Amino acid sequence: MTLSDDDGTARPTLGADDLVRQLGHYLPEVRVRATTLAKVGSPQLRVQDAMLALTTARAAVTDGADGVVVIQGTDTLEETAFLLDLLWEHPEPLILTGAMRYADDAGAEGLGNLVASVRVAFDPELRGNGVLAVMNDEVHLAQQVVKRDSTALQAFTSASWGPIARVVEGRLHVAYRRSGPRVPLPDPTPGPVAIPLLIAAYDDDGAAIDAIIALRPRGIVIAGMGSGHVPVPMADAAERAVQAGIPVVFATRTGAGTTTTATYGYPGSEADLLRRGLIGAGWLDPLKARLLLHVLVSTGLGPDQIRAEFASRGY
Repeated sequence: MTLSDDDGTARPTLGADDLVRQLGHYLPEVRVRATTLAKVGSPQLRVQDAMLALTTARAAVTDGADGVVVIQGTDTLEETAFLLDLLWEHPEPLILTGAMRYADDAGAEGLGNLVASVRVAFDPELRGNGVLAVMNDEVHLAQQVVKRDSTALQAFTSASWGPIARVVEGRLHVAYRRSGPRVPLPDPTPGPVAIPLLIAAYDDDGAAIDAIIALRPRGIVIAGMGSGHVPVPMADAAERAVQAGIPVVFATRTGAGTTTTATYGYPGSEADLLRRGLIGAGWLDPLKARLLLHVLVSTGLGPDQIRAEFASRGY
């Protein structure tokens, strides 16, 4: 982003060559190939845009790249990172980064984020960890990274676990690595996949879910209270959606932590929702749960397979 001469607001103007032009000063030993895929504000990104980035990244690794860095706006960076992480099959790091301040701002940090990202991309310490987000000299797993402030430089965090590594004095310091094997999912089929995301709120009557059922979406995600709780009318409506053949996933709206399975048993609790046929998202937040559900339903998986994938990838 740079400031517009028309009204003084920031607009997407810079291409990949512009962004990497100064890298040689800080990383003279690294050869970078730059490609511009789009110049668009990140709220306008679609799954097909992420798939274009994925195809480009795969081709780069096949051509011998040690790692790949994708630069995008921060509003949807956590979602793109997680979607790509579900599909990325290579040990080479795929990094997402951006900037909280536009490029011609006095305190712009974009170049620093890019330098740190390239360092992480070619460092052998983090091979095999899938897709990573690098912001503010911190390295986050895609399945954990979240944007928790709309304007601050330290906007990104891994709420439940913290960053896996930091870049200090040009060196990568790794705290921990991803556990368990990474099994990529099949690429989603092209085309729209309607999955509404609803937030459970005080005294919700469930009418929104009933209205959505009539639209026959491919799935529904509910951002539940606490560890996965909703008002009873909302639970009743969600059960009707399940009975209509629509997979319904519930996550926690709290911003950290996991949905539970057997802590609370009152009507509308997580145990009650599971009995009604809903699927718990585990540690995945609502945005990530929606993307996982998108990939699963677009590849034709049934309810039992969807439940198994959430059990594997959400806990």
